[in-house]
Amino acid sequence: MISMTRKITDKLKSGFSSFFTLFSRKLIRTTVLLWVLFFANAFSYYGAVLLTSKLSSGDSKCGSKVLHADKSKDNSLYVDVFITSFAELPGLILSAIIVDKIGRKLSMVLMFVLACIFLLPLVFHQSAVVTTVLLFGVRMCATGTITVATIYAPEIYPTSARTTGAGVASAVGRVGGMVCPLVAVGLVTSCHLRLAVILFEVVFVLAIASSLLFPFETKGRELKDAVDAIES
Repeated sequence: MISMTRKITDKLKSGFSSFFTLFSRKLIRTTVLLWVLFFANAFSYYGAVLLTSKLSSGDSKCGSKVLHADKSKDNSLYVDVFITSFAELPGLILSAIIVDKIGRKLSMVLMFVLACIFLLPLVFHQSAVVTTVLLFGVRMCATGTITVATIYAPEIYPTSARTTGAGVASAVGRVGGMVCPLVAVGLVTSCHLRLAVILFEVVFVLAIASSLLFPFETKGRELKDAVDAIES
């Protein structure tokens, strides 16, 4: 019994030690940037899903007067949601093609920039077809960045903090996914769709800045075992 208690205590100490290692001098920059990246990634992904349903909804109190009045209500909504959901497949393919060709950082920057470009025209009224194409592009890029970030997170940490660092970053991403509906739904339901789009643009810009500020590229690099071996 004493031996088992000691083992549990040692595991808890080890877990806390790994967590606090994330805030050491050499890792704190990486940790903060990775948290911003994962938060922005999840926030923007679920934002794209939310905008798909709202911008395609002909029966919303804003949609009938502001957005896509020429669309049939139910059928067009289902078609648009299906089309944009299918965007995840090319997003995965795109990330798989470029992640080892141009590196993790540039891959994320490229897809976040493309997402910004796709999203920007939605600040203004667009036709139904154009809106669907733009949201397809946004969701494709958002899916691709999530894939690359999931690869990059374990690689940037040393072995002693790898699991904890990637796990906590993923948890922060979940928080972004939870916060997105709370913030964006309020804007959308109050007919501030343009403001919601601008908000997602700002989040994309933060994600681009985070990707550029990471201390190093992990493509082709040997994974480090100790914190002291990490570049500060």
